[in-house]
Amino acid sequence: MAIGKKPWSGRFQKPTAPNVEKFTSSIHYDQRLYPYDIEGSIAHATMLAGQNIISKNEASKIVTALKNILKDIEKGKLKFSPADEDIHMAIERELISRIGATGGKLHSARSSNDQIVLDVRLFLRKEIKIIISLMNALQMQLVNMAKREIRTIMPGYTHMQKAQPVLLSHYLLAFGEMFTRDVQRLNECGNRLNVLPLGAAALAGTSLPIDRDQTAKILNFPAVSKNSMDTVADRDFVAEFIFAASLLMMHLSRFCEDLILWSSDEFGFVEISDAYTTGSSIMPQKKNPDVAELIRGKTARVYGDLFTIMTLLKGLPMSYNRDLQEDKEPLFDAVDTVKDCLAIFTEMINHTKFNAERMYLAAQGGFSTATDIAEYLVGRGIPFRRAHEIVGKIVAYCLKNKKELKNLTLKEYRIFYQGFTDDIQNIIKLDKAVNSRKHTGGTATSTVLKRIKEFEKSFGKN
Repeated sequence: MAIGKKPWSGRFQKPTAPNVEKFTSSIHYDQRLYPYDIEGSIAHATMLAGQNIISKNEASKIVTALKNILKDIEKGKLKFSPADEDIHMAIERELISRIGATGGKLHSARSSNDQIVLDVRLFLRKEIKIIISLMNALQMQLVNMAKREIRTIMPGYTHMQKAQPVLLSHYLLAFGEMFTRDVQRLNECGNRLNVLPLGAAALAGTSLPIDRDQTAKILNFPAVSKNSMDTVADRDFVAEFIFAASLLMMHLSRFCEDLILWSSDEFGFVEISDAYTTGSSIMPQKKNPDVAELIRGKTARVYGDLFTIMTLLKGLPMSYNRDLQEDKEPLFDAVDTVKDCLAIFTEMINHTKFNAERMYLAAQGGFSTATDIAEYLVGRGIPFRRAHEIVGKIVAYCLKNKKELKNLTLKEYRIFYQGFTDDIQNIIKLDKAVNSRKHTGGTATSTVLKRIKEFEKSFGKN
């Protein structure tokens, strides 16, 4: 098939206008699907021969040529032409140029409609595994950090106000939990997309005696699609992946937001390595957390990819429409952005130091153990709402007299409740407050260490 001649040109009296050819071409971005397109074509040729739709000799010639085309692409010997329109046409043209008319038999019983869905599913199946591997590396890094920082106490925040003391390890594992759910979503998405679409053809299937189960077995698909129209019409698996990717990026962005704040003089909780920060073009003293800021910014980019795919799909009539050509750029962008961000974030966090002393001092402020006093009173039979009111008045007294809870005498405590005893001074110690929360999910050292061990056991199961 000559360059520029379309495989569908038989019924057309005029060649495609140059501007139309440029406008409709996708080869400049979908060429990255070439290994999956060739993998699917080899499986398809093998199945066609198994069903005597083509001869075994023809299948052998096709498969050999496809493997050689793959090698030439990987070596940079084969360049794609904009006139090829898409990756399918590019490879089919090259195949026919090498083995003649026999190459034209490969497209029997399939359409570019089911072919492209196959390529994208194969691509995404592999990329999800890579992303999960990157996620696992990050989770392991967080667990290792949690083990190292098991004695570091920091202020926990709500509404960006100091709330209660927690272990830094507990904070780190909070993101570990979020990333665990991200991995679960990616696995579930991978399971749902792991269905063979080939055989749906354009939209109605084919009258040729294909064996879809054989093709599925060759390509390691555990199932085949059940409705040919649905197979070529929907890209819900693409949308689902980008949604999962958006949540993953949201979690990364929130982590970055904290690191950005904590690296400021106002907090001074972390020191990000010089290798993962940048300077100012005008202010010599500046050390900017640009990597973290860019990850936060790129989150919006992945959100845009999600909005693109959802808007693309919302008004399409059944079944295939050329609009679906536009699904790949947001998908590729989301995949590339997530992988880049995960890789650089894991590097950055591995070269970030936490200022345990600064965190501990910060945790002492803001009356962070006030809730412990309220729970102390509850333990003495006082209704929580009454205990809350008592402690609120104690805090107001401290503010008025410029004192901290630890500076109050027993006599001062008893102004608000006569039942206070000497043990109140022990209750408001940070270590005591942290380690009193021993229940599942709490911030006590023993609980956090137990969760660390659970994480370590689960890594190989994601």
